[in-house]
Amino acid sequence: MAFFLETLLGGLMAGMLYSLVALGFVLIFKASGVFNFAQGAMVLFAALAMARFAEWVPQWLGLQSLLLANLIAFVLAAFVMFAVAWLIEWLVLRHLVNQEGTTLLMATLGIGYFLDGLGQSLFGSAIYKIDIGMPKEPVFAFSSVFEGGLLINKEDLYAALIAAVLVTLLSVFFQKTATGRALRAVADDHQAAQSIGIPLNRIWVIVWCVAGVVALVAGMIWGSKLGVQFSLTTVALRALPVVILGGLTSVPGAIIGGLIIGVGEKLSEVFLGPYVGGGIEIWFAYVLALVFLMFRPQGLFGEKIIDRV
Repeated sequence: MAFFLETLLGGLMAGMLYSLVALGFVLIFKASGVFNFAQGAMVLFAALAMARFAEWVPQWLGLQSLLLANLIAFVLAAFVMFAVAWLIEWLVLRHLVNQEGTTLLMATLGIGYFLDGLGQSLFGSAIYKIDIGMPKEPVFAFSSVFEGGLLINKEDLYAALIAAVLVTLLSVFFQKTATGRALRAVADDHQAAQSIGIPLNRIWVIVWCVAGVVALVAGMIWGSKLGVQFSLTTVALRALPVVILGGLTSVPGAIIGGLIIGVGEKLSEVFLGPYVGGGIEIWFAYVLALVFLMFRPQGLFGEKIIDRV
């Protein structure tokens, strides 16, 4: 029982990180109706900015405090992502208002390649580390309930808690604020939102800024775990099955989809892997997403795309 719970908890914590990356896809799609292929590049770009600022800030200011250096680096990286969001809207999106979805899709591909190259030019192409003080050693919990206790990775636990807090804040933002309601109106119908005075350009800047902060938090966490390297863009590929499963238009779907895939990967690898030679964790999420594409393409909580046209 203890081993099952350890695997389950590990899957839930991994699923929260998948959900965090998937949120970036969902936010952009809800605001513009296009799948953002630049999300992986945004995660990498934000992680590079965070890693380099965390390295430069102590040199510039002579700081000894890791916490203070990381806080300043996070704020600076967030401003960089805000600037990126503004430039994307100013140089690209405002010229593509009410264009076909294919045009916007190709625009995000171009944005992704541009950010990859810009990241190398500004921050370098070496492998960098992000040290935000999360403990690496595991801990045994519930020793009084289970013999030997449950082995929990504290780094994964803290990362999952950070992701959960951000997801909660985003949910409140979308449901309870005037800007969030405007974002949902734009998601439902661009032209109708414009007709009642909602400025589409400003909404796109806001949603790309929010997606930039989500990418920054995701990049910070994954960079702390894996190191900041250009293979970090593949993290976005791990989130693709999540948005397919949960639905491209649903923030709760991104959360629940991430948890389902995280748990499914871990349990299938541990309990079914020995019987099929292992490797289930690599392809499980994509097979599950393929099944949903065949039988419920809008996902668990998403709406049919045809209804949005």
